[in-house]
Amino acid sequence: MYVYKTVNAPAQASYKVLGSKHLAFIFPVSNENDVKDHLAALRSEHEGANHVCFAYRLGPDFALYRFSDDGEPSGTAGKPIYGQIQSFGLTNVLIAVVRYFGGTKLGTGGLIEAYRTASRMAIEQASIVEREVEDIIELTFAYINLPHIMHWIKSNQLKRLSLEEGDYCVLFCQIETSKLKRAIGELARLGAETKIIGRVN
Repeated sequence: MYVYKTVNAPAQASYKVLGSKHLAFIFPVSNENDVKDHLAALRSEHEGANHVCFAYRLGPDFALYRFSDDGEPSGTAGKPIYGQIQSFGLTNVLIAVVRYFGGTKLGTGGLIEAYRTASRMAIEQASIVEREVEDIIELTFAYINLPHIMHWIKSNQLKRLSLEEGDYCVLFCQIETSKLKRAIGELARLGAETKIIGRVN
């Protein structure tokens, strides 16, 4: 899978039912530290809220996900939020719903509907974008080949991360996964050995 869907900026929405207020926030995230930072900021900003429920999914292959009811009855908050992430086919996103209790219990069905609706509204306020999966590659080549390699990097608009120069140079770049196979062949003809060392989420 070379393309995934995410959001390009935070967005939010508000949903009220029977006096309870549900503030839904969606954030683009690339790792669990991003998730923790956003949740900590929301909990600090909404100290008086009864619950801060959330769900997130990371990675173009959807490898990492988690959801939390944060004290609501099991399955009534985190799972419906995560269900909306699935329904829209998103990844590298966090959705958090801050609930202020309005005095009237919503019941299991009411809670599920409230968290699902608030999450959907936040997604609909966001701008969904498609991103290409990228790999981080390490290129090793003789110094004499440096001008040719750098010209190829520039012509193919790769993002340079770092360059170590010596008798042999080591260059780290990001490249779209869909272009990787062709790039390895072309770089080999220019005298570079290519090693895949990671993936950019």
